[in-house]
Amino acid sequence: MKEFIMKKLSIVLIVFIIASVTWFSFQSKARNDDPVIMAFGDSLTYGYGDKKGEGYVDGLERALNEPGSIDKFRIWNYGITGQETEGVLKQLGDARIESKLDKADYFILFIGTNDLINSNGGNVKNVNDEQINAEKAGYLKNVKTILDKLGRENKRAPILVLGLYNPVPDNGQLEKHIDEWDREIKDIVKSEQQATFIPTNDLFKNKNKKIYFSDTLHPNEKGYQLITERIVERYQFVR
Repeated sequence: MKEFIMKKLSIVLIVFIIASVTWFSFQSKARNDDPVIMAFGDSLTYGYGDKKGEGYVDGLERALNEPGSIDKFRIWNYGITGQETEGVLKQLGDARIESKLDKADYFILFIGTNDLINSNGGNVKNVNDEQINAEKAGYLKNVKTILDKLGRENKRAPILVLGLYNPVPDNGQLEKHIDEWDREIKDIVKSEQQATFIPTNDLFKNKNKKIYFSDTLHPNEKGYQLITERIVERYQFVR
């Protein structure tokens, strides 16, 4: 009787071990197979202005990961406050980041606000058409180089390019430049097979800045939520 019980316990133990190993392997595989989104940009990608520090990146991660789903989207946020397109190019040339580009399932690029503002002397109060126009060519060249680099390093991952928005919607002179830069960004995107343009400028028109912005430039949590919703609305992510 004792031998029978021991034998039965041994069988139960073996079954438990096999089940545990199988479960662990499955979980490890699920984590390794989780789709990865790499996001590059400035403070708008970093999430500056959101009291919770989430921005559109964390909002997008939550929106894409339904409760109970096995494969979880993971977003690697490489946004840096104050960054321009030159900074993104340096990031992509950094071996620590460059070596990971082929692991991404999607890319997001949201860059250009600082390029435009800094070309105007670091502010948007007095718009200098000549200075902004002079810097535009360099900015567009950098955007093209960034997209080409991402495409070379990863030929399968879609690249979502977010358009710029006017932080001072009632400034018609600045609006003209935002519209022009967005049009030319869109033209570059059209020439890139993997890229998709997602506009953001219309999101904040006729909106109360006190409700959707944390300061003169950065959205708050409600403003970032508008950007998150626009991304989900315009692009279908696939696990």
